[in-house]
Amino acid sequence: MTDNNNLVVYCEFDEGKIADVSQELLTKGRKLADRLGVKLEALVLGDKLDGVENQIFPYGADVVYKVEDPRLFPYTSNPHAAVLINLFKEIKPQICLMGATCIGRDLGPRVSSCLHSGLTADCTALEIGDHTDPKTGKEYTDLLYQIRPAFGGNIVATIVNPDHRPQMATVREGVMKKEIKDAGYKGEVINLDPKKYVSDEDFVVEIIDRHIEKSKVNIKNSPIIVAGGYGVGSKENFDLLFKLADTIGAEVGASRAAVDAGFAEHCRQIGQTGVTVRPKLYIACGISGQIQHIAGMQESAMIISINNDPDAPINKIADVVITGTVEDVVPKLIKYYKKNSK
Repeated sequence: MTDNNNLVVYCEFDEGKIADVSQELLTKGRKLADRLGVKLEALVLGDKLDGVENQIFPYGADVVYKVEDPRLFPYTSNPHAAVLINLFKEIKPQICLMGATCIGRDLGPRVSSCLHSGLTADCTALEIGDHTDPKTGKEYTDLLYQIRPAFGGNIVATIVNPDHRPQMATVREGVMKKEIKDAGYKGEVINLDPKKYVSDEDFVVEIIDRHIEKSKVNIKNSPIIVAGGYGVGSKENFDLLFKLADTIGAEVGASRAAVDAGFAEHCRQIGQTGVTVRPKLYIACGISGQIQHIAGMQESAMIISINNDPDAPINKIADVVITGTVEDVVPKLIKYYKKNSK
């Protein structure tokens, strides 16, 4: 193989299914690849990979690299890192994207460190643009803009990696939209010999058994979310949100501040350090609107803000603003919905 300078998405594969976040990154990767005029390539490692490309090609991938070995599933650090490092030395992609999952958070830094590249974690947006070094005046074109909140959410930083490749970024599930480009699209499948990229010595960990506990909270797929922040005031007031959610058939979410205060469990946290959601209706109760939280819900179809601060930042993106306290407004909403619901 020769240098391809293309864009590669590392696709997580488990229980016969490509992860949602990987398909989201393929969707975004297709747009970035088109902007750069390069191919979009996907890399899948694991066992029993027959037909896995059918879950990838519809999202616009031109090439699917498959590395199949029973020992590559479940994921362990050294073998997967070895495959990516050795393959990337060979094909030299300009960009690599992966999910900000347990796997991506382990794998990404290992690969970027060994390749002496850079990695930006938890990006909220990815774009292509130019950059001029303020010290040297050197101009760079078509760099990956890796965009994420920084300094406690007080700014949104655009990070570039001008001189080292691949440019690497991780993105949380739900941040990017998953869209099929062409259901019938077919690209090229390249089956790679695992022995060329990983040695027996890399398999130092054996997974004897796995126990996966599924979350009982399904915030991501709920069409209506009632979310509370620190401004709710107390655990007792936060319980009002559960009553409202039960009344309108919604799920309950929370800001990080509310979770840290003990008002709600971490599994309900929405934002950059929680879940990213896109419901049809998002009711924000006592949420000020820090950048990290906004990043996780700003693409909601309709946003209603209930806040006693008329100047709360979240009000700027809300479709409807109700000025008042949660303990005053929410009981009235519950009463209204119970009276008028069919």
